[in-house]
Amino acid sequence: MKHSTIIATLTWLLSTLLAGYIFSRLPLADFLVAIASLQLTDWAAWIGLNLIVLVLLAMRWRILTRALGLGITLLQILGVRQAGALISFVTPGPQFGGEPLQVLWLWRRYRVPGPRALLAVGLDRFFELFVNFSVLLVAVLLLLGSGAIPGMDWSLLFVGLFGIVLLMVGAVSVLAVMPMWLRRFIRRQVEHWQQHPRLKRLGEHRDEISYQLRSLTANHRRALGLAMLASCLAWAGMIVEFWFLLGLAQVPFDGTDFILLFTVMRLAFLLPLPGGIGSVEAGLFWSFQALGLPLSMAASVVVLMRVRDLSLLLSGALVLPTLNSRSIDQ
Repeated sequence: MKHSTIIATLTWLLSTLLAGYIFSRLPLADFLVAIASLQLTDWAAWIGLNLIVLVLLAMRWRILTRALGLGITLLQILGVRQAGALISFVTPGPQFGGEPLQVLWLWRRYRVPGPRALLAVGLDRFFELFVNFSVLLVAVLLLLGSGAIPGMDWSLLFVGLFGIVLLMVGAVSVLAVMPMWLRRFIRRQVEHWQQHPRLKRLGEHRDEISYQLRSLTANHRRALGLAMLASCLAWAGMIVEFWFLLGLAQVPFDGTDFILLFTVMRLAFLLPLPGGIGSVEAGLFWSFQALGLPLSMAASVVVLMRVRDLSLLLSGALVLPTLNSRSIDQ
């Protein structure tokens, strides 16, 4: 516990120092003028785009939970998602961190059986990451073809992303096509410890998860397709939102510039820093310099993004007390 606390503290310190250094290089005075020029309709449209994305992501999870036979409402799912996003944001690596608590909340607050709660969260994260890496893969491929930023070699990044997507597809194929082979393989690895009572219990959970997964792939393919559609629409909404955000910051850009800025921003979020603090600022600072764009506009983009993140975190903080309370059946 002390070791993980030290790592988290050092990570936060590194993120804060990096973000502080980047902000010290940005002309913040100019950005205040740009922010002050925004109209109420601009803020309303931006908030609306973010709400659409949040609802689409919650709908994806709602589709998956219904396919698993769980009677959780869209509003409840939205609360669990936002609270989990809060935990993920404040822990190293904004892509992960809140999932164990999401499983706990589903089990304790909404009385979802442990294996189904684990599968529901796991499926949601799979769809999220699969579309995430697929979008980045397409973006890097476009950058390869456009020759953006001469001297920058995108091929290694493309190979890495392609390998991740291929690995995810392969893992799902093994689970869906050869579940018994995987089950026998796992049993062979742990056969010497199978008499341990806790491992027996884990085996029961594994069997339940395997059964539910086979049922999903066999009987709920339409639901899986709809979940993938909702995920793609949500990511399309994220792309439109970032395009709109650059417009709010009055950034002059073309299609190639946008792909580069979006790719750098999303890759920065994958780095093991809490909330991408420091890495996102550094990535946008570098890309604005590389494209010859005014750094005052980079400051506008960064601050607007952090205002959005803070609003989403506050929404997660508001539902935390409810999720940590007793079950709704008690």
